[in-house]
Amino acid sequence: MEDGLVTAGRFVRIVARGRRSGEPRAVTVGFADDEAGRLGAIVVAAGAPDSAWALNLLANAACQATVGERSFQAVAEPLAGPDHAAAIRALILRYGTPAEGLGHGPSFRLVPVLSRAEG
Repeated sequence: MEDGLVTAGRFVRIVARGRRSGEPRAVTVGFADDEAGRLGAIVVAAGAPDSAWALNLLANAACQATVGERSFQAVAEPLAGPDHAAAIRALILRYGTPAEGLGHGPSFRLVPVLSRAEG
C-alpha cells in the first residue's frame, strides 16, 4: 500500500542512513510543498520527538526522497519557530485532521541537491 501512495504522489519515501547502523533506512511519511518557495523543496514532520527516522536525519542530513516519479538527493534542514509552525499547518491542510502528536516531533525542509549536470 505504501508503494502505491508514494507512486501516486500522496506520500514521500525518505531513505536516510541509520544513526547507529549506518545502513539505509526507509520511511514513508506525509509531505507538503515548501511554503517558503524554495524550488522543489518539501516539508515533513515527525509525530514524536523520538521518531527514529527524524533522529536519523538530525544525525545525518543527507537523504534521498521519492515522490511519484520524482526521486532526488536532498539535505534535511531542521525547522524551528515560524518555519516549523508553517510546515505543520501545511501538513494539516494537505491531509485534513492532524495525526495525534503532529508537531511534537522535529520537522524538516528537504532541499534537493543539484547534480553537476543540473546545476
